[in-house]
Amino acid sequence: MIALPFAPQTAVLVVPVVAAAVLAALPGYRLTARINVLASLLTLLAALSLFVTERPPAGSYLFIDDLNIVFIVLNTFVGFTASVFSASYIGHELHTGRLTAANLRFYHAMYQIMLFGMNLALVANNIGLMWVAVELATLTTVVMVGIYRTHEALEAAWKYFILGSVGIALALFGTILVYMAAQPEVVGEGYDAMVWTLLVERAATFDPALLNLAFVFLLLGYGTKVGLAPLHAWLPDAHAEGPTPISAVLSGLLLNVALYVVLRFKILLAASPEAIAPGPLMVTMGLASLIFAAFMLYRRRDIKRLFAYSSIEHMGIIVFAFGMGGPLANFAGLLHMVMHSLTKSAIFYAVGHIAQVKGTQAIADIRGLTETHPVLGWGFLVGAVAIAGLPPLGIFMSEFLLVSSTFSTEPLLAVALVFGLLVALGAIFLRTTAIAFGEPTGSTAPVEASYVPMFAHLALVLVAGLYLPPPLVGWFQHVAGLLG
Repeated sequence: MIALPFAPQTAVLVVPVVAAAVLAALPGYRLTARINVLASLLTLLAALSLFVTERPPAGSYLFIDDLNIVFIVLNTFVGFTASVFSASYIGHELHTGRLTAANLRFYHAMYQIMLFGMNLALVANNIGLMWVAVELATLTTVVMVGIYRTHEALEAAWKYFILGSVGIALALFGTILVYMAAQPEVVGEGYDAMVWTLLVERAATFDPALLNLAFVFLLLGYGTKVGLAPLHAWLPDAHAEGPTPISAVLSGLLLNVALYVVLRFKILLAASPEAIAPGPLMVTMGLASLIFAAFMLYRRRDIKRLFAYSSIEHMGIIVFAFGMGGPLANFAGLLHMVMHSLTKSAIFYAVGHIAQVKGTQAIADIRGLTETHPVLGWGFLVGAVAIAGLPPLGIFMSEFLLVSSTFSTEPLLAVALVFGLLVALGAIFLRTTAIAFGEPTGSTAPVEASYVPMFAHLALVLVAGLYLPPPLVGWFQHVAGLLG
């Protein structure tokens, strides 16, 4: 291990904060876009350094372990590629008059604050600070969803804010109940009763009734942020009306951050032998989200809403996997989370290109993309094949592992799982084949934004479907074991 003069978890927080202050003060789109990309790259490098640097001991507020490294590296990688895509995408919005220079200064500063909030939630050792960080990330995405200032965008932002506030209030109540369960003789009052590492060590002596009630509120509260049905109503509107880079971040990052918090509390509950098993609750909500979203995909007429419901479907699969538990299901859940983040953000990069060149998000008005824009059309189609779970791409691997592990333990649940997957697959291909191969319609203007982020993600998803390096497999197996 390499010793650095600063803690790596501090760097993933300091860089976005400093960048946000700089970006808020600087005029000019090109300079701020480049600084946004540079800051996101530095944050990614700081996250990667967690693999090779000595980890400082867990403190009262921040800590690093094998579980959150997976989330931090994924979070910063997608944050970086989204900033690269955003640099050219948002520039087009400026040239067409949808955004002003003042909007862009605000946009880039908020982007870094959003990354700061998500990273803080991932490295927080204090469950109160974790709650604050999730709320900060939510509020920054709320204002970014409404940045176009249209009636629809503002309505979507308000809907997101109201439903998100309900969810975060439920999560706060659950956090308070955990604090009460640790009182007073077990952990003590003040900071110690909010430190996750101490709570896990002593969870076996907590009041199980309070822990049970707390987890119900926490799952409902943070489940709203995950986008689980029936708490999902904010998600399609936020995706459809906000800037496409933010749609990529919402599906690829923010949903994962909320999921991470749920997993932390699942570990806490599992450490108490007298508390209820958290798995059945997660399995129920995950399976319900999968089947509900799979059928709703058939009714979508807006391309961004289509893939928003696909995010609900896949987060349901991931929560189902972690709810089933066990080494193989947890491994499948981790792999599916990574593959979904990479694939869905790539799809939203493609959708951003499509919406800009065609001037619409209506599926009925987008046809023959492989003829009018071959590179974009085939890239979009590869993303659709990947998200539908077909081989040889990475999501097929994670879904195959999950179905296999579920069949070995709960065959009836496996049948329901496969049913939901097949329904969703049919909907995705029904909608995307016409977009890719129908009679060409709309503009044939060239794509102005960069293809690099989209194809970089798709390449990683393809490689993961064909070959997973043994060190990565070993790492995921280790983390899966930590999840119980």
